[in-house]
Amino acid sequence: MGTRKKSEPKGAGATSDRSAKDGAKGPAARPLRAAAGATRAKKATAPRSSVRPSGREAEGPAEPVPHGAIRVRRMHRRDLNQAWDFLKLVFRDVNRETVEYQRPKSKQRFLESYDDEGVEQLIFETEGEIVGYAECAFEPTGSDNWINPRYFESRDIRPLYVEELASHPDYQGRGVGSFMLEQLEHLARVRGCTHLVLEVAENNRRALGFYKKRSFYRLDAAVFMAKRVESEPELLPPRPLKELRPHALAPELEDPET
Repeated sequence: MGTRKKSEPKGAGATSDRSAKDGAKGPAARPLRAAAGATRAKKATAPRSSVRPSGREAEGPAEPVPHGAIRVRRMHRRDLNQAWDFLKLVFRDVNRETVEYQRPKSKQRFLESYDDEGVEQLIFETEGEIVGYAECAFEPTGSDNWINPRYFESRDIRPLYVEELASHPDYQGRGVGSFMLEQLEHLARVRGCTHLVLEVAENNRRALGFYKKRSFYRLDAAVFMAKRVESEPELLPPRPLKELRPHALAPELEDPET
């Protein structure tokens, strides 16, 4: 099961302390954000919420995990390469059948998203193996985001945007996806959100069935449509050469005095 990522969200009221998460302090903990400034619009950093601690400060010491149980934790910088390989595995088959990529198109963009404020990236693992990944945001911003906030405001919806939801193919049907959704619903409740909002490819039938079974419903969303146009090639087809008459010149090349 996989849910796509499309926007570049950055929360204004709910920030994520990545430097504390990595055990670093100050601007030095954000090398990718500085590098990304050349291609993406500069975004102001919102003041950190005093109500909600984040990152490693919020997690505290890791609790022992029973054998065969799934543990959820916030992603650390050291997880980036392994998480990227995991996403490629999950979306490999889905991406062959969809118009749009159902995950970040490039590893660079995925690495940059780690330093986005207001983004939660969660790792679900068992026995040290990643079996699930979830990414969500509290506000959509960015030069290419697809969300119209007024749509939700007019309906009194305060969304938690699910940017990525992926479960390991070998663990589907074992409760990983349900646990991930339960975790996201928990985040939505404690942050004052009223809905989970996500995008999924219409031909990703497995994912659609999963969400509909869990009371997700369709919003006013774009659908890719196409119409076949009968056309002709711009260049004419090959044309056979005329046979040259023996001892004869073309009229335009003959001597006018003869």
